Amino acid sequence: MDTQSSIDAANPDFSEVFSTFSSALTVADIPGAVLDVVRDDIFDTLACAAAGISADGVGPLIELVSRWGGRPEATIWCTGQQVPAHHAAWVNGMMAHARDFDDTHDAAVLHAGVSVVPAAIAAAERETSASGADLLAGITAGLELICRLGVATKIGIIDSGYMYTSLFGHFAATAAAARVMRMDAAETVNALGIAYSQAAGTHQVTRDAALTKRMQPGFAAKTALISTALCRAGISGAQKTFEGLDGLFNSYFRGDYAPEILRQELGQRFRLADLSFKPYPCCRFNHTAIEAGLLLREKLASLGDPQITGIVASVNHQSHEAVGTPIEMRQNPRNIVQAQFSIPYTVACALIDGEVSLRHFSESGMANEDVRSLARRITVETDPVIERAWSRGISPTRLDAETAAGRISVQVDRPLGGPDRPMSDADFLAKFRGCLDVSGLRWPDGTPSALRGVISALHGGGDPATLIRCMCPDSSRAR
Repeated sequence: MDTQSSIDAANPDFSEVFSTFSSALTVADIPGAVLDVVRDDIFDTLACAAAGISADGVGPLIELVSRWGGRPEATIWCTGQQVPAHHAAWVNGMMAHARDFDDTHDAAVLHAGVSVVPAAIAAAERETSASGADLLAGITAGLELICRLGVATKIGIIDSGYMYTSLFGHFAATAAAARVMRMDAAETVNALGIAYSQAAGTHQVTRDAALTKRMQPGFAAKTALISTALCRAGISGAQKTFEGLDGLFNSYFRGDYAPEILRQELGQRFRLADLSFKPYPCCRFNHTAIEAGLLLREKLASLGDPQITGIVASVNHQSHEAVGTPIEMRQNPRNIVQAQFSIPYTVACALIDGEVSLRHFSESGMANEDVRSLARRITVETDPVIERAWSRGISPTRLDAETAAGRISVQVDRPLGGPDRPMSDADFLAKFRGCLDVSGLRWPDGTPSALRGVISALHGGGDPATLIRCMCPDSSRAR
């Protein structure tokens, strides 16, 4: 009797199903609307990386990999420095996630591009024969895998204790790198199995406001370059990575997942098409609260700005745990990571300043006593009605404000930036320019539009190296 797994040739492990799909994927197989999302994701991820170069923790990691040295295979963005490909992917992944401004999949509750894009670009640099079309196909494959894994998982990140961005990112980044390198299905299965031996990503880093929160997607990107190299070197990995007896879903999630969602319309319906892009540089769980805060600000202005005595933010359990408790920390963030994961702080920013931008997540921005005073009057609760309807996804937020004019309530169900409320081209460009502004680097005029053009040209034979050139300005610090 086969005690390893009930999956047989007639019911292959999803690693085999997906590898067969991804290894054969070409740009011609990808619908135009899906390619548009992929291009937006590349553009947005690189924008976030430009902002991340000046973020806490990134500089020390660059210094560390510089001391380690090694073969100059791939580029650390924004610096032009050449290092081993797995180190470049690691640093670039951290850089792109450091400001918590990168994409999300609101149903899967994860960031998709932050491990996939750095891994795919590093693989394209290491595999010099890779074309722009290979890069697009690889990124599409990686984004699709992480989104499918997230949507198929029934357990939320609070109950599991894992951050799905990084946990699933190990496999998605590996699938992306494998496709860029033109690995066949069997090689891709093996590379995914090697990645499984390295897969991790804990939610505890968010609770503890650790800098490794922003590093975990970089670990996933690094794994991709290591796993594909080990595969090419003849190392064998697990073969039933996702659904084996001790595969990912049984070992990490007690078998509580939807196998049909993993497989459903693979190649026809692209789950990555539901990606969202962030208008605010903080945890996505804050975004409906921020928008509710902006609406409340308008209502208060129409009433002559009555004094606020207190605000209760009502959300689902996941949101409450991620950005609402312990309330003392959320009301009084002591560092940038704590501020990025705080409903009280971000709602207070929206109410006081009428916006939430990168400047609010800096030491000077966090010193605003008006914001801090209001944040101490905002509490967060789990609402049973919201929890029943929205337990697994990004939560709506209802704000109930007690004011001198009486109670005022507002609610926002779905955040800006999703497929049903997309950001405009002007929004993307403004976001990119804001990211360049905080980088501390000199960028050529027209960098955003130049990068847009380079990304658009990839599928027609564009060179992936042109992306790198766009992302490496004069590395001398302007400020």
